[in-house]
Amino acid sequence: MLFRRRSLDGIKAGEITLAFRRWDRPRVRPGGRQRTAVGELAIDSLAPVERAGITSEDAARAGHASLDELFAELDARGDAPIWRIELHWAGEDPRRSLRERADLEGADFEELRARLERLDRASRHGPWTHETLDLIAQRPEVRAADLAAAVGREKHPFKLDVRKLKELGLTESLEAGYRLSPRGRALLQLLRRAERRQ
Repeated sequence: MLFRRRSLDGIKAGEITLAFRRWDRPRVRPGGRQRTAVGELAIDSLAPVERAGITSEDAARAGHASLDELFAELDARGDAPIWRIELHWAGEDPRRSLRERADLEGADFEELRARLERLDRASRHGPWTHETLDLIAQRPEVRAADLAAAVGREKHPFKLDVRKLKELGLTESLEAGYRLSPRGRALLQLLRRAERRQ
């Protein structure tokens, strides 16, 4: 579920607590979480709603100046059923604090190295984790398509792999491309040191 930055800021401030979407089927579930640029959103409830059941108060809670403005936005998205989503800001993205944890000596390093080895073993295109960390370290803020092309890969699978590194707190997404987090830089340094000792 995509939101404009203005809406995300409103959700974080508690000013927006409702969203409406036209979907053929639900794309979120009650109790679920969604990561965004301002942190995690919690989905409180989800229900189909008839157009006539939406009020001016609902439009305001969804960050719109009027019902007409809300309906214009919904109608621009087609004629699928309308879904009413209650939500709230649930806190900062836990990956943010993880990215800052750069003290990786001992067991933390071994655990992360084992996670990367498992990702490499599960890959259909061979080991990729060290190469991708190296590539992002050497070429920060370079578009994913260009990074993927540099190693002979397609953009979409490459982005999925980078997302796996992001889940481990090793990379950060930027307006264009990526960069290594403090945790990612520390891990890459330790990996290079371990390789030199072999």
